[in-house]
Amino acid sequence: MRLKVAYHDSCHLQHAQGIRNQPRQLLNAISGLELIELPEAAICCGSAGIFNLTEPVTARQLADRKAQNIIDSGAQALVSANPGCLLHIASGLKRAGHPMPVFHVIELIDTALGLSTKGTTAK
Repeated sequence: MRLKVAYHDSCHLQHAQGIRNQPRQLLNAISGLELIELPEAAICCGSAGIFNLTEPVTARQLADRKAQNIIDSGAQALVSANPGCLLHIASGLKRAGHPMPVFHVIELIDTALGLSTKGTTAK
């Protein structure tokens, strides 16, 4: 697999649990995968539990900002450990006219091991 992926740190992992290096270590172990660090990585994507439901305007602005950072990075896919973040950012990417495959970390590992073929063709 040859794929450039942007990794999004979910707030609950990076801020609440202090987990930032472990997902990157897993992703960096995948042959052919180029991990791209995003600018403003510590900024929330806007999903934040139910924040996107209670504050939809602000949540959308955050998702669009995150999506633009991903687009500008040259990534071919997005990976995160949070399904809510993935869905929310995917909406921002679609609004920006740049839909791309999105993966939960474990989905990408599954694909790399040859157990799944989800999204392995970069668009």
